[in-house]
Amino acid sequence: MRYEFLVETYETERVKVVSVWSEFKEQDLPFRLRQGDPRGRSVREQMVHQCVSEDLWFRTMLGIDVGAPPLPTQESRLEFVKRYAEDSGKRLAALRAKDEDWWEEDTTFFDVKRSRAWVMTRRLTHTSHHRGQQMAMLRMLGRDIHSNYGPTADTGGLMQNHAPTIYAYSSLDALLRSEATGGAKASLPHSSGKAVSERPDAHRA
Repeated sequence: MRYEFLVETYETERVKVVSVWSEFKEQDLPFRLRQGDPRGRSVREQMVHQCVSEDLWFRTMLGIDVGAPPLPTQESRLEFVKRYAEDSGKRLAALRAKDEDWWEEDTTFFDVKRSRAWVMTRRLTHTSHHRGQQMAMLRMLGRDIHSNYGPTADTGGLMQNHAPTIYAYSSLDALLRSEATGGAKASLPHSSGKAVSERPDAHRA
């Protein structure tokens, strides 16, 4: 099926979402970029947005309803992780059952018509956009950042310096099991002593 790559991408993207959420601590949820400035979402508001926005897109644009409230009853870090993992798993199962005709049919994207494949592509980029914001918030909070796409400053720096990719957990199931009992993420080497940017400001003339 020519659109299998979108299903496969969603399968990995949902894991990336909860992996980033697992890097936060419970006390981080009220944190926002500038205290008193509501223009930037808090960590909790980011989690709420991911759950509510994805539920809305899938129900109204893709016709996939998981039949559950998008938000956990208790809005704790772990409960957000569990709620999103469960609901996105049901969406993944529904996507796997769709044929090429379904993907190519038009649907309503806000006020325009687009194919479902186009909408799904936009949904994936929308999610990664917000996940990037959350990773920046993790850095501001001084939290560790495991790999999400590849090496990070905490896994050793740049790919061209042979820094490894180190995921916090080997699988989504491992993440859910471990985080429920306090968490046991993969160890990080942290700095290798080499630059973590291709052209660090400190080295510029």
